[in-house]
Amino acid sequence: MVDALLTVAAEEGSGNPLLPAYYDIIWSGVCFVIIVLVVVFYALPRVTTVLDARSAAIEGNIAKADEAQRKAEAALEEYTAQLADARKEAGEIRDAAREDGRKIVSEAKQNASAEAERLTAAAHTQIEAERQAAVVSLRSEVGTLALDLAGGVIGETLSDDQKAQAVVDRFLTDLEASEKASN
Repeated sequence: MVDALLTVAAEEGSGNPLLPAYYDIIWSGVCFVIIVLVVVFYALPRVTTVLDARSAAIEGNIAKADEAQRKAEAALEEYTAQLADARKEAGEIRDAAREDGRKIVSEAKQNASAEAERLTAAAHTQIEAERQAAVVSLRSEVGTLALDLAGGVIGETLSDDQKAQAVVDRFLTDLEASEKASN
């Protein structure tokens, strides 16, 4: 196809078919210069301004992001320190509560032991008092019964109560002594 074009151009006698005419080159040059001037004086400054603004915004955002990251790292370190302090304080509180619990249990045991000893002593005292009262009551009843029986055997009532009571008491004391000796 190129051969065909070269053949047609050679027949017309117009020279090189690959070169355009001079008037096309001049007008194309003028249009090119106008376009270059518009781009250099009008479009390029606007594009440069937009690119500079974007570059500044990006750099500002990067600086803000770096500052936010530093703040976040500082907050994380502070949070970690506070968490460690809180854990330490919770451990101290837990240990203090355990110690207080041990003291309370110890005091409760001591109070319970003292109360038990007091109740035991009071019970022993009461039992001893009741035993003494029973012994006294039994002695008087046994003495009265012995005097009545002795009076029935003799056939007379024994009128001297103090003398009769002394004889009965001596008899009961001898009886208790013989029981203790046999035990």
